[in-house]
Amino acid sequence: MKSKRKGARAEVELGHWLTERGYPARRGRQYAGSPDSPDVHVPTLPVFPESKRTEKLSLYPALEKAAKDSDDRPPAVFHRRNRKPWLVVMYADDFLDLIRIT
Repeated sequence: MKSKRKGARAEVELGHWLTERGYPARRGRQYAGSPDSPDVHVPTLPVFPESKRTEKLSLYPALEKAAKDSDDRPPAVFHRRNRKPWLVVMYADDFLDLIRIT
């Protein structure tokens, strides 16, 4: 139960952080993990966000879970440790697709 509350707090925190930076966000509906239930619902963000608030993150499992749950947007894991800034982890090909200037 404690880890569920911690996860919920992380989702709310990430939502506030994104909203403050111009990407209106809210905590997603929490079902069994699907595009209908992102951790944080941010329709204007070009990635599918997965929030992780832990001191030690297993990168590949976290990104694989985000990929499995994602909609048509590339998955991105937003991670933050205590007293550290948010980081974003995503597949390099997806990153290059996002920054590609056509």
